[in-house]
Amino acid sequence: MPKKLSHYDRAGRASMVDVSTKTPSKREAAASAFVALKPAVLKALPRNPKGDPLEVARLAGIMAAKHTSDLIPMCHPLPLSHVDVTMRLCENGVAITSKVITTAVTGVEMEALVAASVAALTVYDMCKALDKGIEIREVVLEHKSGGKSGSYTRVRKTT
Repeated sequence: MPKKLSHYDRAGRASMVDVSTKTPSKREAAASAFVALKPAVLKALPRNPKGDPLEVARLAGIMAAKHTSDLIPMCHPLPLSHVDVTMRLCENGVAITSKVITTAVTGVEMEALVAASVAALTVYDMCKALDKGIEIREVVLEHKSGGKSGSYTRVRKTT
């Protein structure tokens, strides 16, 4: 039997899942994003007049994770125990990873995805004066653990 979408009631209306009977447990999720930048933009990163784009983006990702339920209508507000966003310069852009941890009755996948997404958007914002063609790519859930559905780890495709 195929799984059903949990955010709809029997009439097909959007509905917040009732998690009131669930037992809190440790939940973790990690997500990633990639911002493709031209070599000239990468070279200019240290001289950005707005400040260090990667540090601003890191902080934006952390703040965004804490506000996920304000952005995604059916997300439950969660007490986040830890949010980490890291940025790594690559030869063709910035690799972003986020990790979120909580002890709660529902998972933190959306918080991890929002953190990575907003960090990527912030890199774009900080660098758009140099290139409007910056691309945000591959926003994905890398891993999640905890809860009834158990663990998930993304399988990387090999080309």
